Amino acid sequence: MGTPARAKKPDSGHGGAPTALRRRFRPRGVGPATDPSLRVERRQRPRDILGDYPQQAVPRRLLERERNYRRSLFAADLVAGLLALVLSLAVLGADTMSAPAALFALPLLAGLSKLHGLYDRDDLLVRKTTIEEVPKLFQHAVLATLVIVIADGHLGIGEVGDRQALALCGLLVSLTTVCRMLARRVAGGMSQPERILVLGSAEAERNLHERAAGRVGAEFVGAVPLERVGSHEDLRRLVGAFDVDRVIIVPSDLAAATDTPELIRAAKAAGVRVSVLPGVLDVVGSQVEFDDVFGVTLLGVRRFGLTRSSRAVKRGFDITVAVLAGLVALPVVALAAIVIKLDSPGPVFFRQERIGFRGRRFRMVKLRTMVDGADAMKGELAAQNEVADGMFKIAEDPRVTRVGRLLRKTHLDELPQLYNVLRGQMSVVGPRPLIRNEDERITGLDRRRLELTPGMTGPWQILGSHRRIPMGEMLKLDYLYAANWSLWNDLKILLRTAAIVLRRHGV
Repeated sequence: MGTPARAKKPDSGHGGAPTALRRRFRPRGVGPATDPSLRVERRQRPRDILGDYPQQAVPRRLLERERNYRRSLFAADLVAGLLALVLSLAVLGADTMSAPAALFALPLLAGLSKLHGLYDRDDLLVRKTTIEEVPKLFQHAVLATLVIVIADGHLGIGEVGDRQALALCGLLVSLTTVCRMLARRVAGGMSQPERILVLGSAEAERNLHERAAGRVGAEFVGAVPLERVGSHEDLRRLVGAFDVDRVIIVPSDLAAATDTPELIRAAKAAGVRVSVLPGVLDVVGSQVEFDDVFGVTLLGVRRFGLTRSSRAVKRGFDITVAVLAGLVALPVVALAAIVIKLDSPGPVFFRQERIGFRGRRFRMVKLRTMVDGADAMKGELAAQNEVADGMFKIAEDPRVTRVGRLLRKTHLDELPQLYNVLRGQMSVVGPRPLIRNEDERITGLDRRRLELTPGMTGPWQILGSHRRIPMGEMLKLDYLYAANWSLWNDLKILLRTAAIVLRRHGV
């Protein structure tokens, strides 16, 4: 079957160049002030295109971007594997590990990554991250190390000891992770931002834009209500008119959800990538199992909350992190205590009642960052409160001391909460610990957040570092965190929190 001919764009007097390419690759000095057609384009909205714009070719940079990512990741795996093996041979010596057996591990690592889809997953994702791949990369490193150990034993060249095997495995995991992170940065720098069109409400588009702006290498071109996209041709016109690389489908209700499969097929036919925001995951979370019952797909939903064994694992993780972090934090807290005393009168530590696990009250400890008696001043500052959902926030709070600003900026004021973690009143990662007035405003299913111990950090901390999140959204994040809990999720949140703190201060 022959490929259908694509309709040509009308000549606009600019040498027949596609409108989108003129917009994206125009020479310096050419802009809305000198080219009236560009001013018209900027005023167009996606919903205005339907019905009056000729179908045009799908952008071809999409395949090039995907090739850039795949090639960069493949090169990263080979470089990381080679570095790990060279370092291991240099440290262990050629008499304990054979070079042929070691080199055999390189294609093995690349083959396992291909088998598990680690070269192709970036095509599916808006936010391209490496941390999600670490469990698979760890499995690959273990298997490659076992192959080298067994091969060396059969070749009779030498015997790789336990320490050497652990060192090799650790090098493979760490170097592959770092090289993949760098590869994604390089591939992203080589490619233009992904242009995304939201099929849903303008509110959904704004929400996605606020969360992702400047963080995922994407450009949101606008939103079109689902009811305005009535046919394949409508979607093709939108894709061509706005040079779209990906559409995100946001069904607003059950009726819209039933049309989603047809929209997905239309988007695939238009040659763009598709993402879907399924509303059901707002309730059940993402930790679901797909159950194929003879052609009928069901979602198996996990029970809410933690089992006793999961609580034990989480508690062990908390104690381990709190002890190790506490040893490092102790001299920092001691130095901060001296500076606080010299800066302003009052106690070193600030204690405040918070609501913990299953509604139990406890006194959370922080380094004092405000003047003594700051709580009594809330009434005087009520008019300056910047949030209206029961929380009290002032961007430039006059109660904060000079030292307090530094402690808050570096999050060092939160280090004494490790004491609360050791006592079991808090967790390293968990829902945000609320004061009593905030907790009293929470009703219904939102109170299920109390099934987990509040944390020093959590999803609210990560999102809150980029923008102020309202109480309703914070409760939703807490609920989904509880519904999707796993030790790996806790570790990811902890690593992301550390990355945010270090990035914010140029470390």
